[in-house]
This record gives sequence, C-alpha cells and structure tokens, in this order.
Amino acid sequence: MAKAFLKKQREQYASPRRMAALGRQVTEALNAHPRVQWLESPHMQLYVHQNFLSDADCDLLIDMIDSDCQPSTVYEATQREGFRTSYSCNVDPADPDIRRIDKAICDLMGLPKSHSEILQGQRYQPGQQFKDHHDYFHETEKYWEYEGPNGGQRSWTAMAYLNQPEQGGATAFPQLEYQVEPRRGMLLIWNNMRPDGTPNIDTLHAGRPVEKGTKYIITKWFRLNAWEQGANA
Repeated sequence: MAKAFLKKQREQYASPRRMAALGRQVTEALNAHPRVQWLESPHMQLYVHQNFLSDADCDLLIDMIDSDCQPSTVYEATQREGFRTSYSCNVDPADPDIRRIDKAICDLMGLPKSHSEILQGQRYQPGQQFKDHHDYFHETEKYWEYEGPNGGQRSWTAMAYLNQPEQGGATAFPQLEYQVEPRRGMLLIWNNMRPDGTPNIDTLHAGRPVEKGTKYIITKWFRLNAWEQGANA
C-alpha cells in the first residue's frame, strides 16, 4: 500500500514522463526563437538571450531589490556557514512592470505563469556568494513534504543579470568546467532535468564571490504543476 502511494505521489509531483514532455515543449520554443542561443553541452540544456531586459528595466529591478532585500535563506538541509551570503527579495507580483517582465519570460519559454514562482531578486556585494547547489528539489529531503504538493518539482530556471560587477560574480557550472560572466540584460536559461525527465546532477552551479562592485540578478523558477502560492498573484 505504501509503495503504491509513493508511486502515485511521484507521478503527481515529479513524474519523469511529464517532466520530459515539458522539457521538449520548452526546448522547441527556445530553439524556434531567433534571439536565443544554445550553449552547446552534452551534459545539460543551457541557453542565453542577450539584451532580454532593457537598461530601464534593469535599473527598475535594481531599485526594487535595494529597497526590499533581506539576507538570503536556504532550506534546512543546506544550512552551512557561508553557503549563501547574498541578499534576496520577492518583487511585487502585482506591480505592472513586474507583470510585464514576468509575462515576457513565460512567453519566451512557452510556459504558463501559473506554473512559475514569483520573481526573486538577489544582490551580491563584495565577498558574497552562493556555493554549489542544484535548483531542483531533492525528494529525499524533508522540505519535499511541502514543496511536492506546492507545485511539484522545479523544471526550468531563468536568470537575468541586471548589471556587470567590476570583478567576479560569474555563474559557474563545475560539472561543465564552464562559467557565465554577468552581462547586463542577459537572460540565462537551463533545464534542471535530463531529457528523460529525471533530475540532472550536472546542473550543479554556483554564484561565485563578487570581488569588486555589486551584482544584481533576478531568478524565476518553473514547476511541473501550478505553484499554489502564486494562485492569487
């Protein structure tokens, strides 16, 4: 009985079959877009869209982050000293400009807004970082008891750079031996799953320490199912 329940729960919250279908859907949308570039890798799906955000939108988002950010949090399982030392905030989903930016990201990826989390803004000052981590949920961790029913597994990540710090702050993918340098307005997109719809350990990534200046980004995570907290956003 317990095994049958767990199988049903996995199909509902983290089905590889459904995740693979979703991955193919987004891949088709991105490959068809003339301004989206595929960063070729045998290990994961990684794309960029240069100048996705205008300078005005970048400045607007930076001001929002500065006005409301707090020390970034992590799940209980990843609470280690110095693991994530940035500042974060959820931007106001009711703001007309945020709605417009949100819609642009969802439209680009061909995914419904209902299946995405609220845009999160992040600020990294000198010495601040986010060490190696995955964006997908580890289903053996206690937080999955909440995150599973609340939208299910994370599928895709979309992250936009709002400025270029003077030095440091790259997004590194250690399994790929590759890193992306911040570029104002650029949107970085990746699939957290393998083509078969199972979590891709090679999506391990880190926000390297900023050495000089300040780094600002926004991040949007998509889910397999509708994200319950965003139902009224």
